[in-house]
Amino acid sequence: MGLNDHYVASLKGKLLSRVDNITIIDITHDVTPFDISEAAFHISSCYEDFPEGTIHVIGVDSEPIVNFGGTDGSFPTIMEYKNHFFISNDNGFFGAFLKEERPDSIWRIDDFIADTSAFKFPTKNILINAAIRLANGENLESFATSFNGYKNALSLTAVSETNLIKGHVIHIDSYGNAITNVHKSLFDRFGDNTPFTIYFKRKEYFIDQISNTYNEVAQGEKVAVFNENDYLEIAINRGASASSGGAEQLFGLRKTNVVRIEFTPQGSRSTIESLF
Repeated sequence: MGLNDHYVASLKGKLLSRVDNITIIDITHDVTPFDISEAAFHISSCYEDFPEGTIHVIGVDSEPIVNFGGTDGSFPTIMEYKNHFFISNDNGFFGAFLKEERPDSIWRIDDFIADTSAFKFPTKNILINAAIRLANGENLESFATSFNGYKNALSLTAVSETNLIKGHVIHIDSYGNAITNVHKSLFDRFGDNTPFTIYFKRKEYFIDQISNTYNEVAQGEKVAVFNENDYLEIAINRGASASSGGAEQLFGLRKTNVVRIEFTPQGSRSTIESLF
């Protein structure tokens, strides 16, 4: 929703006026409009840092669709997962967030269509209303119905082939660091001490080692690390400044750009022709 308008303040004001002793934490208000995969990335990266019982409200693409245009609709939904509550329109967010995991339970919010004026600001009038009821101790059964299934958004997935991982940039952070969807567990399948080269954007842009920290390379040098969430990140050590934006600007990296990791294990060809 950004921070230039009144929308976020309106959400917080409603929560503060309806729930005593509430703590409100902003994760981000800068998700690309309607990009539920990006929203899922942010939530999955930090929800475990919150205490159990936390209620997470995802106000991205939050307007319900009730069989308009011949679709099967998208409905305001609550997911229980690892003792947390996630409230979102069932627009594919839950599938993008869970990936291969399964929720503890899924609940559809009842009677959301009773007041069609709520659709004018559904995050506040539907999702936040549900959060208020949960925070005030109401049981889910009193305003939601247990449901089987949820939508799964199409999202970029890293894949591995013989001596190759193909991933994508899924987020550019405020330092200009390019975070990819290549997880360390996928990288580790190729074994320890197997030589590799990470190619990105252009063939002349490459890195052939993983560092533990940014400062393992000189200031201004390119670096690849597995971040706190074990996803491969391409950065420039101390590259972000008022005039430059790290790997994003210096390499021209953008979301969805391909990142290739080519391995050369013993017995394979000494080089693998890049397909860039």
